[in-house]
Amino acid sequence: EMDAKYNRKMQALREEMDLRRKTEIHELEERKNNQISELIGNHEGAFGDIKNYYNDITARNMSLISLLKEQVEEMRKKEIILEKEKADVLSQNKELTEPLQQTREQVAELLKKLAHYDKDKESLMNSKARLKVTQKELKDLQWEHEVLEQRFSKVQAERDELYQKFTKAINEVQQKTGFKNLLLERKLQGLLSLLEQKEVELSEVVSVSKLDPSALSMVSHKLKDVLQSKNDTIQDLQLQLARVCKAHNDMLQTFEAKLTAFGIPLDNLGFQPLAFPLPGQ
Repeated sequence: EMDAKYNRKMQALREEMDLRRKTEIHELEERKNNQISELIGNHEGAFGDIKNYYNDITARNMSLISLLKEQVEEMRKKEIILEKEKADVLSQNKELTEPLQQTREQVAELLKKLAHYDKDKESLMNSKARLKVTQKELKDLQWEHEVLEQRFSKVQAERDELYQKFTKAINEVQQKTGFKNLLLERKLQGLLSLLEQKEVELSEVVSVSKLDPSALSMVSHKLKDVLQSKNDTIQDLQLQLARVCKAHNDMLQTFEAKLTAFGIPLDNLGFQPLAFPLPGQ
């Protein structure tokens, strides 16, 4: 029974394996047939491409051969023409032999002259080089001369403009300072005269009224205050006068320094600028 059982299993296994083998063989044959068909198609396509490629090459070569044949024919025609031209040139050369000999003799004479010509040419080149250098130096000097003339004209214009401005400033400052000094002097004289008048009036009032010492002391203090205020005003006026004189003198010094910087002598002004002395000098 066990032997029969295992024989049945063995038979079933053999049938199963045989079926699987047949199935795999069938699949392999199908894949093989597909690959063969694909390879045949690829080979036919490649063969068609190669055939077309070589057909194109053959066609191009045939057209090139026909073109080359035409060119060869043209070259032959040109060769025939050149042969004829060569024969004509040879005949002309024979005719030009005698003039050529004469020309060679002339060339020999010209070569002799050329030896002297080279020396003359070298001398001429040296002269031209020196002339160029001299011309360049002349142009540089002319340019420097023009620049100096322009600078001189500019300096002259600046000098004239500065002189005019200075003259105008001097006149204005002199007028302003003179007028201011006159006003200050008149104001100072008026204040001094007023002070003297007030002192005289005070002395008359004191003598007439015969004030007591306390009232007289109070009046004296007020008078001193008034005098102190007037003295302060006088000092302020004197200080303003000193500032104006100093500004005028500083302006003169600045102008003289500018003239010296531009190289203009002070004697060219034609007048002597007035320098105001400071108060107390």
